[in-house]
Amino acid sequence: MIDHNRQKKIAVINDLSGFGRCSLAVSVPIISALKIQCCPVPTSVFSNHTGFPDFFFEDYTDKMQPYIDQWKALGLEFDGIQTGFLGSERQIEIVKRFISDFRTARTTVVIDPVMGDHGKPYATYTPELCQAMKQLVGYADILTPNLTEACILTDTPFHEGHWTMRELIRLAKLLEAQGPEKIVITGVPQKTYVSNLVYEKGRRAKLLRTLRIGNERSGTGDVFSSIVAADAVNRVPFEKSVRRATAFVKKCIRRSIELNIPKTDGVCFEEFLATLRTS
Repeated sequence: MIDHNRQKKIAVINDLSGFGRCSLAVSVPIISALKIQCCPVPTSVFSNHTGFPDFFFEDYTDKMQPYIDQWKALGLEFDGIQTGFLGSERQIEIVKRFISDFRTARTTVVIDPVMGDHGKPYATYTPELCQAMKQLVGYADILTPNLTEACILTDTPFHEGHWTMRELIRLAKLLEAQGPEKIVITGVPQKTYVSNLVYEKGRRAKLLRTLRIGNERSGTGDVFSSIVAADAVNRVPFEKSVRRATAFVKKCIRRSIELNIPKTDGVCFEEFLATLRTS
């Protein structure tokens, strides 16, 4: 039998947006730049992401399992599995089965629970879908929720304004109890700063601050989680990885502002791909 597992590989389960620099269109080049083969599993296909007024959309749910079955036939193994936006309970069930079927002792599972922002779940996220995502969290080694998603996953009331370190650590501990041993809670507002809480089981939590620049842009979470996933496979320490991902996203945002890139068009990460390093 031909051995297809001579190179590090990450399976990325997310949608494909042809324009707007998010999801798989971000993960494939970033993970590849970090010298890991990126193997996409599309959940749906968009002409451009849903932040635009109009878009073409095709659901890929019915095709996901036959697609995955071909990978089983090839005997593929993965050093990492990364998930992004999932649009239905059925898709989450397929992802759970995928992790169970392909996870080995060396596989790191990174789940980005794309559920909401600004204190509210996205319109597509029903209470049932939120519960299904809570179950998926139990499969994660690394979890990368934003502050809103951390609150949804732990049934914690969201509030505007300052979040204390005690509140953030409580959130992280509640998430840890669901399964993941490494957690980064992103996008914590702190006046002119935005912070990420880095939490690793058995280690002291840290709040990493950076000056806020510009406004939110599509795809920055995908850039961030893709670097974290690739770094995990490349055995980069977690805190160092979060710092690297944060700095890279900030650099991309700054350059996008300089080029007057519309917010819907994401960040021009292509200009800095050559600066990504494997350690």
